[in-house]
Amino acid sequence: MSNKTVAKCNRKKHTGRVITRFGSELLVSNGDQPPIRCTTKRKLDHVACGDHVLWQANQHGNATVSQILPRKNALTRRTYRGTPKTIAANVDQLLVTSSWLPRPIWELVDRYLIAAGQLQANAIIIINKSDLEQKQATAIDKKALQDYRDIGYSVIAINALTGEGVDELRQLMNAKTNIFVGRSGVGKSSIAQHFLPDIELLVNDISQNGEGQHTTTTATLYNLENDAYLIDSPGVRDYALDELTARKLSDGYREFAPYIQDCRFNNCTHNHEPKCAVRTAVKSGEISNPRYQRYLGALINMENMT
Repeated sequence: MSNKTVAKCNRKKHTGRVITRFGSELLVSNGDQPPIRCTTKRKLDHVACGDHVLWQANQHGNATVSQILPRKNALTRRTYRGTPKTIAANVDQLLVTSSWLPRPIWELVDRYLIAAGQLQANAIIIINKSDLEQKQATAIDKKALQDYRDIGYSVIAINALTGEGVDELRQLMNAKTNIFVGRSGVGKSSIAQHFLPDIELLVNDISQNGEGQHTTTTATLYNLENDAYLIDSPGVRDYALDELTARKLSDGYREFAPYIQDCRFNNCTHNHEPKCAVRTAVKSGEISNPRYQRYLGALINMENMT
């Protein structure tokens, strides 16, 4: 092959998806071929795990990412300087994980569901350590789970130690890019191991021979069977909305949607305003009172912080 032909091939742009980022370098999918190591241009410093990108090979050294393709959404967190940093992109589904020990915090589950709505992503509610349910679950807990089912969320009981419920979850993960979210200690990593038995293989491959080092805060995209993907990282798992407005909070309670248009005021907070259709629906039992009370608690906390 002539030098001119090689140069032309090097200029050809390919599409790929960012598997992980380590320092200034990326690992990008390359079709049926092994992932390719890339360097991104400075102006694309915000590229993140899950991004779809254009890249081109170089005759010497790493390939170059030249463009980030339009995103469906992006998960961001505030840095210590207060600036937003993208930690993952193009997420289809949040796997909102709690357990019976430590006990569920339903207000936190609600917050993750609001986050899913803001991302225009689906949400699945997972309760791990199912063997402890009989001993730990209260009537309030059972009501909370039934409320989620009643408004259309999938709720899955899992025992990460025995594998109970894993196959059901696997079916719901098909053809989607998924992430686990939830507080520490609920078993997100243990559940993820059922889908990533060889998780350390890719981590080691990324780290070796590279200037950057793969760390526990780096988000990594794993390709599963049936066109499913899993983004795994502690930085992603603990994701939750940093900021809320009254409108975002209200929109996050999907059961409010059929009634909001009938409220007297367009900016109704569903707290004290007269002729509030949401409050009327709560009184009639059409909206769960416990869910509504958690909404009010979040609203009051938000208002107290402003």
